[in-house]
Amino acid sequence: MTTLVLTIVGDDRAGLVSSVADIVDAHGGNWENSELAELAGAFAGIVEVSIAADGADALRAALEGLAGTLAVTVHAGAAAAASAAAARTVTFDVVGNDRPGIVRELSTALSAQGASIERMSTQTTDAAMAGGRLFEASITATLAATVVIDDLVAELERLATEIQVDVTLSDEA
Repeated sequence: MTTLVLTIVGDDRAGLVSSVADIVDAHGGNWENSELAELAGAFAGIVEVSIAADGADALRAALEGLAGTLAVTVHAGAAAAASAAAARTVTFDVVGNDRPGIVRELSTALSAQGASIERMSTQTTDAAMAGGRLFEASITATLAATVVIDDLVAELERLATEIQVDVTLSDEA
């Protein structure tokens, strides 16, 4: 088996997921993991598919048939790193007044501490009582075994004070 990662983008309308799933199924692929969303009238997603190595090229060709409806890019999945077993995972939530640069500052701080973002979900909403916009993020990061969790916590606390957001960290090691 081989792993393919599909990125899909197009104007949102009913049936988009079904059209991709039908092609994956028709070619013997298995839809493993995905993150799909409608954002500002566009549909976007990323999908992990496992398929027999000899069927990957036919699946790629079939997905090209969606051009005009969806832009689909197929990437070969990377083999899991041997050091993944030694890694630990942390999840944290960020909430605060929205302003430009929060994601850049969070991602820079994590990278500087040796953390790799595994999953991130962000949104902005109207702040009901205070007016303005509220920024919320949920981030799962993988840490190498050499990362000192206390150093990461200290950096996130420093950053939270600087950008005026609340950060809640949970260690899933």
